Amino acid sequence: MWKPRLYYFTKYAKYIGIAAVILGRFSDVLIFSWLSLFAFTIFIEMAFDFSTYKGSFLQIVGLLRIRKKYGKDLPDRHGFHSTVVYDLPFEGAWTVVNGCFTEEFSHSWGIPTQRYAYDFLMLDQNGQSYSGDPKNVESYYCYAQTILAPADGEVVEVAAHEAETILLGKGRFFNQASQIAGNYVVIKHGEAEYSTLAHLKKDSILVKVGATVLRGEKIAACGNTGNSTEPHLHFQLQDGPSFYDSAGLPIRFSHVKLETPANYQQIDPRPQMPVDQIPEGYITRGFNVSNDNDPSTFPVSIEKR
Repeated sequence: MWKPRLYYFTKYAKYIGIAAVILGRFSDVLIFSWLSLFAFTIFIEMAFDFSTYKGSFLQIVGLLRIRKKYGKDLPDRHGFHSTVVYDLPFEGAWTVVNGCFTEEFSHSWGIPTQRYAYDFLMLDQNGQSYSGDPKNVESYYCYAQTILAPADGEVVEVAAHEAETILLGKGRFFNQASQIAGNYVVIKHGEAEYSTLAHLKKDSILVKVGATVLRGEKIAACGNTGNSTEPHLHFQLQDGPSFYDSAGLPIRFSHVKLETPANYQQIDPRPQMPVDQIPEGYITRGFNVSNDNDPSTFPVSIEKR
């Protein structure tokens, strides 16, 4: 755990150093010269956070490519018509904690690659996503739960061996993976239609590049790898295989069922979209969702795998 502690020390120490550098320009007091050395801790932070800095750079480059391709006319649910029917990529009911098909409730509307992305986890009747020690990934209900292929397709990219992210409490974490998605699977479902399933459990991925998968086939287990504050599934549809420079696509699911979760405000106080404004087949944050043909009901009976 020494690395995370040093990492969080640098996050605060750099500000002391920067302030000392500025004050030192107006004063000859020796203490400012010594404190200014803390400014160099920013390089330690960058070393620990390399995957985040790298991901941010790649997303900026991707944004430029997407803007060049689409201009301001990015795909939306009115102009994009999928040739594929998608199911939710899990068993039973999970809660949408981020994501929507509109700007107001979107996961990351300003990031075209993740404009229509979703984050899923499991909540109990008290609005909690875990029971026990919040720093232990195995305390979370969705950890190690089965992840499914959302539709038929071909696996085109896999990362399977990244270490689990260390949870430090209060939304803090230490990413041990080499990139922000952690372990992930990318599946090609049709022409310019690819899905990404990210933050998967280390060594849980059951498919390889080039494999053909069928809708509902088990492909991995939910984990906590990459930039992840707690175990969850990040799922998105995109127009190319790259996580960084493919435009996000709105997803319309087949036979999806929505339910209002109990005590959802315990985990997320943000406003929710009224259910009567949600078009058939679409989902948004603040709801429990499940495949309507799935016999499982909410709350699920949590079984660690």
